[in-house]
Formats: sequence, C-alpha cells, structure tokens
Amino acid sequence: MTDQSKILHIVGGGLAGSEAAWQAAELGVQVVLHEMRPVRETDAHQTDGLAELVCSNSFRSDDYENNAVGLLHEEMRRCNSVIMAAADKAKLPAGGALAVDRDVFSEDVTARLEAHQNITIERGEVDGLPPKEWQHVIIATGPLTSEALAHGIQSLTGEDSLSFFDAIAPIIHKESINFDVVWAQSRYDKAGPGGTGADYLNCPMDEEQYNAFIDALLAGDKTEFKEWENVPYFDGCLPIEVMAERGRETLRFGPMKPVGLTNPNNPEVKPHAIVQLRQDNALGTLWNMVGFQTKLKYGVQAEIFRMIPGLEDAKFARLGGLHRNTFLNSPALLDGQMRLKADPRMRFAGQVTGVEGYVESAGLGLVVGRLAANEILGNQLDAPPKTTALGALVNHITGGHLADETNGIKSFQPMNVNFGLFPPIEVTKPEGVKRWRGPDRGKAKKRATSARALEHLEQWR
Repeated sequence: MTDQSKILHIVGGGLAGSEAAWQAAELGVQVVLHEMRPVRETDAHQTDGLAELVCSNSFRSDDYENNAVGLLHEEMRRCNSVIMAAADKAKLPAGGALAVDRDVFSEDVTARLEAHQNITIERGEVDGLPPKEWQHVIIATGPLTSEALAHGIQSLTGEDSLSFFDAIAPIIHKESINFDVVWAQSRYDKAGPGGTGADYLNCPMDEEQYNAFIDALLAGDKTEFKEWENVPYFDGCLPIEVMAERGRETLRFGPMKPVGLTNPNNPEVKPHAIVQLRQDNALGTLWNMVGFQTKLKYGVQAEIFRMIPGLEDAKFARLGGLHRNTFLNSPALLDGQMRLKADPRMRFAGQVTGVEGYVESAGLGLVVGRLAANEILGNQLDAPPKTTALGALVNHITGGHLADETNGIKSFQPMNVNFGLFPPIEVTKPEGVKRWRGPDRGKAKKRATSARALEHLEQWR
C-alpha cells in the first residue's frame, strides 16, 4: 500500500499546479498531478494540455530592474521555474514584454512534466474535497474551480467564495489585416525579448472614427449572466465595453492610447486613438487585440471590430468571450504557509488564492510546491521574505491586505504583483547630485527594490 505521507497530490494542471509539481518533484518528492481535462472540459479551455493559456499570451514586462512583474520573472528563473523555462523557449517578439506562442508553451510544459520520473499525471476530476487519506494536497484549480470542489471548500470553511468576471480578447488572422493602413511599431520603439522595436501592429483612428466606435461599443448587445449579475469585475481585465461605459475618453488613456507611436503612412497627423495587435503564435499568422477583452455577443463583435481602420476585412480565429472566476477570501482562510486553516493538510496556489496574472499564479505554485515538499521531507521552510516579489505576493494574500469590514463588506480583490506590495526602501542620491530630477528617484527606488529582492531570494533559495 502506498505511503500517503510521502505523496504530494496536486489538483489542477494549470500554471500554478504545473509549477508546484515541478518544484516538488525536483526536490525528490513523489507527485501525483490531477487534471480533469479532457475527462471534464471547461468553458474557457481549448486543449487538454497542461498550463494552457486561456486569455492573453503575454507574461507582461520582462524588465527585472524597473518592473515588478519582470522581477518576478527573474526570481522564478533563479528558482528553476518550469513555467519560465518554457516561456523563454516559446517567446515571441513583443516589445518590452515577454509574449509566447501559447501552443508551443503548453506543449513544452506538458512534455517536461510527463517525462519527470517523480511525477504521475492522472486525468479525471477530483469531485469535491480531496480524499481524507491524502495527507499532503495542493489545490491549484485556478479561477475555473469545479462547482463540486468549490462547494466542498465552502462547506468546510463556512466562507463564501468571492467571484469576478474575466473576459477573453479576440484573435485575428494576419492575412486579413490591411497593411496599407496598419503599421508595425512597438511603443517608443522599445525592443523586448527577441523583439525588434516593431513588434505590434497599430491601427490608427481619428476623432470621428473613435467616437463612432465608442457609440457602437455602448450600443452593442452584451452577453448577460443573470446568476452572476452581482459579481464584480477585476479592474486588470475589464471588458472593453465596460471601460467605455466609464467615460468616453477612458479607452484613449487605456489600451487605445496613442502615445509613443508615429504613423509612417501619415507622420504629420497624430492619431486620436490607436488599437494595437500583438503576435499570438510563432508563425506570426495570428494576432490578438491588446486589451480587447469583451462580453459583446458573437453576432456583433465582428461587425463592431471591423469598424477599426485596417480591420475592415478582419477574419477572426477566435472571438472574445467571458467566464466566471472564483477565488478565496485568502486573508481569512489561509495561514502563512498557504495552508487552509480549517484543514492544514490542504494548501492553495495560483489564481484561486487571489493573485491575478499568469506569472503571479505560477509564482505561487513555485512557493507552495517548495513549502509542501519541504514539509514532506521533514524540513522547515518559511515563505520567501516579503522583500522579494514571491514573498510580497504571499504576504499580501495571507495578511498584508487591509480589509474594509464596514457593514460586513470584505474588500479583498485579485492583485497583480507591483512595487506597492514591497516594504519601503530608502535610496541616496548619487555622488555629485544635489537634487533628484523628474522620475530619477522613483527609478532608483525600483532598481534598489529589485536588487534587495534578488539578494534576499538567494538567501531563501
């Protein structure tokens, strides 16, 4: 009979579950990774591959000295992350961002885990709470946690899970784009990993075209979900029509901002707004609409998006969509080891804990995989210092968040990694500099925060 005290069961084969499995297995622990697809499908996934990217194909900025998510990338690379290794292998040109071919990425993660001698992958749904004989469990079911498991957690904790909407952006066939209108350029000509500084396709709008587009967005038929109607959106993934409802100019200061770009077809005229497309696969045949998550009904999406100059004849490989995400009230339910207070044999990782973003989810998987593995091995390992990006995320969701309990309202919401989650750091002016100029002090603080994080990560690692 298998000694369950030595086995780590991980429920969910997304980014967090895959990373947790890899980390634990690399430490010598036997892992059973449970993934319900393809036995049970979801509304958002398209394949049965591990670590499938459901929404965007971007891991965002890769600048570890000046950007918090770039720092998280670097910390994970230094911790032998399978997700970052696969992302680096599948990277696409994307300015200062790290974007990947989603199919190549998922296939690589799947192949690495399938080949690992300490990992067994079992296909099938864990229906409800994990069996009591499983002594070490990580729940990494992501924002698409099955209803049975969600109900099981609710019954155990007595807490209601919080939910929010998440929307998916459309993808366009490149051959259908009008390059007499559209041009290639990264904002401020910034070249990122494998990029050239011309890694986005740009669709310019004048004021009249912009206003007509906003009117169409506001008037277009939207998908309604009556059972979800009181569920809040997460601000980091708002549907484009919801942004338009917040003000006519909102999109011009968001995904359609016209700054840092010059139209070579008409260089003397500054566009009123610009829609950007980002490469979505290695062949360069598919491009996604940056920031264009939507809950518009399929019947009107193509009609409205073809109002965008250069996309008049656009052919869509995938239209936008909407799905419901579920996450825990983690500050109340989890301890500093990411264990469920009501049942400490269970740890949680990924988006279900209330982190937002691919890399943040995988980062939590990395931490929780190591914490669980060390417990099985009889070692004491604390969470990473909160001066690191990994530790700052753990700290936020396990106690760093200040909830507004007025009238019984809990304000805990999904959070991307950002420098606001890190402890403050003081910087001194360089020798010979009497006063900071412009953003120099802010840039110096970011670089100092990143340097401190990497130093403290090495001590933890």
